[in-house]
Amino acid sequence: MSGHGYETGRLNLPFVGISTFGKRPYIEDWSQINADIAILGAPFDFGTQWRSGARFGPRAVREASTLFSFGHAGAYDHEDDATYLPGSVRMVDMGDADIVHTDTMASHANIEAGVRAALAAGALPVIIGGDHSVNIPCINAFDDQGDIHILQIDAHLDFVDERHGVRFGHGNPMRRAAEKQYVTGLTQVGIRNVSSTAKEGYDDARTMGSDILSVRQARALGPRGVAKRIPRGARVYITIDIDGFCPSIAPGTGTPSHGGFLYYDVLEILQEVAKHHDVVGIDLVEVAPDYDPTGSTAILAAQVLLNLLGFVFHARGFR
Repeated sequence: MSGHGYETGRLNLPFVGISTFGKRPYIEDWSQINADIAILGAPFDFGTQWRSGARFGPRAVREASTLFSFGHAGAYDHEDDATYLPGSVRMVDMGDADIVHTDTMASHANIEAGVRAALAAGALPVIIGGDHSVNIPCINAFDDQGDIHILQIDAHLDFVDERHGVRFGHGNPMRRAAEKQYVTGLTQVGIRNVSSTAKEGYDDARTMGSDILSVRQARALGPRGVAKRIPRGARVYITIDIDGFCPSIAPGTGTPSHGGFLYYDVLEILQEVAKHHDVVGIDLVEVAPDYDPTGSTAILAAQVLLNLLGFVFHARGFR
């Protein structure tokens, strides 16, 4: 190495190397996870009702995440005067749950096994979908973790009970979650326009403990106002559908809905929640990269996840 003799190792620029999430270590043996954060890909999209393609979400979000991974630990934010995700935060990439084509139940079971492995290791599970049905096995895996509250960022309510026998598609996850004894409530934010859920679904959701906010209602409340609607002391599972964002900044999704959030709308809500609640699980779903040749949807997804993880572990005292 010429010039700077004091530097050792590799420069490891974002475009160099294999695209694990954040360029963190890949752990193939799920019994050997020793980390604070475990990333799991769930490349399943058989639950979609219109455009498929979210099976390529985990791969795209991982590649996009390398943009923010320059081979040095931590990311300094001058606005907050904080270094997020310092080297003391151990993050690993578990790779993907195995998907069995056309078999929803087998695929979901494999996703659930991955989430359970992360939880058993004491790591925060972070699941990259896939369509929103992958949330169903994620929430199933929390059956021995105590009570949780779900924060959903989404354009759609996803509260369909059953339609033509379908109970585990991407229109069903919040209904399946609300049925769990250990899910104490849902805060559903960004819900707007013509929804895939009929009026009865909204009535059912509110009866079963949902607090439903549109984009305009959330903006009127402000980030702190939205976060304060989550019960004090609740342990929060966050599920982010990329179509909660406006398709002007996130076109790479199967069911785009105009009028969505912009970046800081969501980021500031997440930062408030991370400050005041214990975040116990995260999924980010419905990135379908082939509908966005610019790659900006996947970059948005990676940026949201990395910042959210930074907020969570900053709040936990990692500096």
